[in-house]
Amino acid sequence: MVLLLLGLLVTGWGYWNATRDPIVREATLSVAGLSEKHAPLRVLLLSDIHVVGPDMPPERLRRIVSQLNRLKPDLVLIAGDLVSERRLATHIYTPPEIIPPLAGFETQFGVVATLGNHDHWYGSAELETELHRHGIEVLRNRAIERGPLVIIGVDDDFTDHDDVPATFAQLAQLPAKPRLLLTHSPDIVPELPEPVAAVFAGHTHCGQIVLPLYGPISYLSRYGNRFACGAIDDAGQRVFVGAGLGTSIMPLRFGALPDVWLVTLQAGKSALQD
Repeated sequence: MVLLLLGLLVTGWGYWNATRDPIVREATLSVAGLSEKHAPLRVLLLSDIHVVGPDMPPERLRRIVSQLNRLKPDLVLIAGDLVSERRLATHIYTPPEIIPPLAGFETQFGVVATLGNHDHWYGSAELETELHRHGIEVLRNRAIERGPLVIIGVDDDFTDHDDVPATFAQLAQLPAKPRLLLTHSPDIVPELPEPVAAVFAGHTHCGQIVLPLYGPISYLSRYGNRFACGAIDDAGQRVFVGAGLGTSIMPLRFGALPDVWLVTLQAGKSALQD
């Protein structure tokens, strides 16, 4: 009986962690080539939203978007895994239910997304259609100009949909503006043919379940903890990896709370301040 009660308490604690409002983590990044006219520029990173029951219904996502609008982001980047098809779900939502809350963002330069492994497993065609219908740009191995920036979107590495060389080859056709790279898994960073101002990614969930003494069960990265979580300087390449809003496999979190990143870009020589 005691073990049962303890198990229920631990499960309840993990579910409470999973459904808490996201922590807003902030950093300031000086970016060479960013015009003073557009600086400072606030970039908001969301990842691993995983809209699914019971922990992330569309109503919760709509409330989170409303809260994040108070941060006044200029640009919102979504680093994949908008959906989930997990077996333990109490409800699997459709793209027309999942995407509309994300259309509630109020930004100067819009919302840009890449797809994650769960998006591909779920079925990306209808999801992409719904994203486009709500004005959200989907980048699958494609680079675009958006305001004072060039955004490079590399498709999901975990499901082998990425093509870094082909994506970077497009840059010759775009203006020489500061470049941000958006992707689901940060594992593509060592493959980049040249540095960018910053890489924005998710996928690792910062471990999602981080056990005392043992640590995270897994980061699902072939590089171990190299790109595990947070603001990273990888041999001079700035990388931001979000813990995500939702959960994978189980609607529980321990030691890795939901979060988003708000990165303020300033004009000047490249440098990072947490």
